[in-house]
Amino acid sequence: MPRTAREKSKTGIYHIMLRGIDRRYIFLDDSDREKFLYYLFRAKEISEFELYAYCLMGNHVHLLMRESGELGDNVKRIAVGYVQWFNNRHGRTGHLFQNRYRSEAIESERYLVAAARYIHQNPVKAKMVKKAGDYEWSSYKDYIDFYKGKSTSIDPGLIAAYFSTQESFEEFMNKPNDDKFLDYEVKQKYTDKDLLSRINGIVDINSLARLPKNERDKIILEIYNMTGASMRQLSRVMGIGRSIIENAVRNSEL
Repeated sequence: MPRTAREKSKTGIYHIMLRGIDRRYIFLDDSDREKFLYYLFRAKEISEFELYAYCLMGNHVHLLMRESGELGDNVKRIAVGYVQWFNNRHGRTGHLFQNRYRSEAIESERYLVAAARYIHQNPVKAKMVKKAGDYEWSSYKDYIDFYKGKSTSIDPGLIAAYFSTQESFEEFMNKPNDDKFLDYEVKQKYTDKDLLSRINGIVDINSLARLPKNERDKIILEIYNMTGASMRQLSRVMGIGRSIIENAVRNSEL
């Protein structure tokens, strides 16, 4: 089927999401995250797009930006260098990101600040941290630096203009909400029988209990990423406590 044309933003502002191919992790440690930010800020300098917010998760990235030139060129400039570096470092080849990044147009001021909040709250909703400000790999800390008169690598002025003080910014960014933007989690639906067959193609379930914890968690994470099944169903089919699966996934992102 032909691809649906991207919605063009009248403001030039977009919420972008880059996802790992086959739900794979695109960051294995902090060195990977630091290098991605290097390529992000270098692309920003070269392309001269404006960057309002970002958040690096385990297997996807959120960006809030105003395009300069073609949006696809801006995104490509960010991704290509990082993929080459990641593959060289980890001894792999081929694609790292899904070929087609996702985007949504940001057309109003209300939608703009809500999108920034959604991006900053990603780690909170993933239960990785309790507050947005506790997460190291997002632009939240850049806004705090901005309010304290420090320089930042993003363009905080547009969003910060809606909040006269650091306190009002933090209150809004941490306010509970049901905002819906680009949704990363697209769960694959299986019958229990089909899921069991898929898992057995990856590992012998009966051998998991005998493995050391670190090795077991690594395999659980791989199953979670490759199947896209819910933790509840994985727990039921594999005969493993849900808390064990949750810890294996959560610890990989810390």
